Amino acid sequence: PTMSGMMRGFGLAARQARAPLARVAARRMSSTPETVYDVVIVGGGPGGYPAAIKAGQLGLKVACIDMRGAPGGTCLNVGCIPSKALLHSSHIYEEAKHGFGPHGISADNVRIELDKLMEHKNKTVTGLTSGIEGLLKKYKVDYIKGKGKVLKAGEVGVTDMDGKDAGVIKTKNIVIATGSVPTPLPPVPIDEEAIVSSTGCLKLAKIPKTMIVIGAGVIGLEMGSVWRRLGAEVTVVEYLDRITPGLDSEIAKTFQRILTKQGMKFKMQTKVVRGERKGEGVSLTVESVKDGKQETLTADIVLVAIGRNAYTNGLGLEEAGVKMGPRGIVEVDERMQTNVPGIWAIGDVIRGAMLAHKAEEEGIAVIENIAGKHGHVNYKAIPGVIYTFPEVANVGMSEDEAKAAGIKYKIGKFPFMANSRARANALTDGLVKFVTEAETDKILGVHIIAHNAGEMIAEGVLGIEYGATAEDIARTCHAHPTMSEAFKEAAMAAYDKPIHF
Repeated sequence: PTMSGMMRGFGLAARQARAPLARVAARRMSSTPETVYDVVIVGGGPGGYPAAIKAGQLGLKVACIDMRGAPGGTCLNVGCIPSKALLHSSHIYEEAKHGFGPHGISADNVRIELDKLMEHKNKTVTGLTSGIEGLLKKYKVDYIKGKGKVLKAGEVGVTDMDGKDAGVIKTKNIVIATGSVPTPLPPVPIDEEAIVSSTGCLKLAKIPKTMIVIGAGVIGLEMGSVWRRLGAEVTVVEYLDRITPGLDSEIAKTFQRILTKQGMKFKMQTKVVRGERKGEGVSLTVESVKDGKQETLTADIVLVAIGRNAYTNGLGLEEAGVKMGPRGIVEVDERMQTNVPGIWAIGDVIRGAMLAHKAEEEGIAVIENIAGKHGHVNYKAIPGVIYTFPEVANVGMSEDEAKAAGIKYKIGKFPFMANSRARANALTDGLVKFVTEAETDKILGVHIIAHNAGEMIAEGVLGIEYGATAEDIARTCHAHPTMSEAFKEAAMAAYDKPIHF
């Protein structure tokens, strides 16, 4: 077989988005020297597929190799999107089950049909993945279902979905966008049945009576919230003395109080010594960080959510001479290029927050750089959101970081209890907090707890991106009555005084 035959086959695979995987993977071809891609992207997640689309838009010959067989990566298939579907559905159920606050609405015999809830989640995922495959086709991206391995600069080996060698692709540039995987906890081996990662937690067959979440980070608190709302008794076990490491400490304390009020339990400064299956459930031995005292906890389900690691094992990077950092991180410069010319990396495999939207920004920027343009990412303006209820969102520096950096700063805060729309909606938990530079009034960071914090934070991101001051925000008219007025008033509090508090 010839290389041109190989590439025609891969192109056909891209055009047959809904073809059975066996048919797609069975196309085994080879190459001729003249068939060379401008860029081959290894990974089809939230960094990889936007990079592929951008490359197609810029007229580059591009292929995207995706080992999952459905684009979107962890985020779309077993992460961001399915978890948000479950978070929203479970919130609706909890409101209906326990009454809609002071609104005078109640319902009898409210029940949850878990299979239908899961069906909605699954339809959401498949609809979006097929839509992405359509976009890849639209922009003439060769979408290859299989696993890519860097053989050297300019060459990527492909293994098909059946694990068979499918040949070698030649390319001028390689972009590594393989994302991350859950960090294992050796004393508590995951079986995705009773001891689960975030992936297994998204597809439980029944609602557990009890659940233990190991790790008080974003994933643990989101998934713990889902199953607590659906009826599980949820206990979060955390080694540190606070939840959500990296979040502004005042915001974290307020957030924990809200979650506790909702019924979530916390065992802080607690180390997990070991875990094992016991009958239908799990037995955990835990130990106090303070005094070493041990106790045994039991639950139907244990979720291990202690973080994520870059997925770079088996990609051939070290053999290709690529400089690697701790925990499998790929070392890159400000243009996202590695030390090996023609090999680039983006997303969870490089430094910085493991966020889908960060990866997308990097995916677009790296293609612009490959195309000779000037792609860049402003890492000071990358928002983070926790999609509980209320949501928690932040961008820029926390007060803790400003203090540690020796920056003279000011704080402006405004509680939603003093916001007219929040009171009308009976959604008064939370606040907006600004961190500004004392001398210049420049916005350093914004932190929000609110039911719509994830949407509201965009104004803070825009402000930081354009170097705005708190006064710039405060003198910008915000519609009344809206939750966003609290954003304006917090800005007023940072440089002067708010009106309604």
